[in-house]
Amino acid sequence: MRRAGRLLLVCIALLLLPGCSRQPQLPHLAPDAVILAFGDSLTYGTGANVGESYPVKLEQLLHRHVVNSGVPGETTAEGLQRLPLVLEEIRPQLMILCLGGNDFLRRLDSGETQENLRRMIQLARQRHVPVVLIGVPRLGLMPETAPLYARLAKEMKVPLVSDVLQEVLSDPQRKSDYVHPNARGYSDMAQAIAQVLYDTGAVGQSAK
Repeated sequence: MRRAGRLLLVCIALLLLPGCSRQPQLPHLAPDAVILAFGDSLTYGTGANVGESYPVKLEQLLHRHVVNSGVPGETTAEGLQRLPLVLEEIRPQLMILCLGGNDFLRRLDSGETQENLRRMIQLARQRHVPVVLIGVPRLGLMPETAPLYARLAKEMKVPLVSDVLQEVLSDPQRKSDYVHPNARGYSDMAQAIAQVLYDTGAVGQSAK
């Protein structure tokens, strides 16, 4: 019985170890790897000064080049049209995908939003580019990440940064308006993305 008890404690401890995750693992990024941050105003950095967007902060955390390819106001349908050329020009080793907010603001069909995101992930994979998906809050009195992101991440087996935008946009100290973070919020967003990259093996802890 004592042995069984010890084994149970070991199992619990392993589950609680920092960095343990059920997220899909990613290929390790070489020091000269290029990361593509693809999205809308949340990627562009609306609400903060130049140099305070999450891609800039992420580059500083990871010591790897992060290309900011954020277009304010872009929907997932527009992003789907734009992505092939961007992938061809940038040739990244990883893509961070953060789109959907403008679909929610315009009350577009959520099924189409999910399908557009799915097709963007497929486009990246056709070029052997792994994807990290960022969950975006939907409309409501309190920001809440749209369920479609968790469904899509599970279906496509991609890592998901699920709640950082929900948390940031629920805090008046970390947002510039009701849909955009401020500099502090973007910094927290970069930290959350970096942690997922550490946990999934894309970047070693020494890059911190």
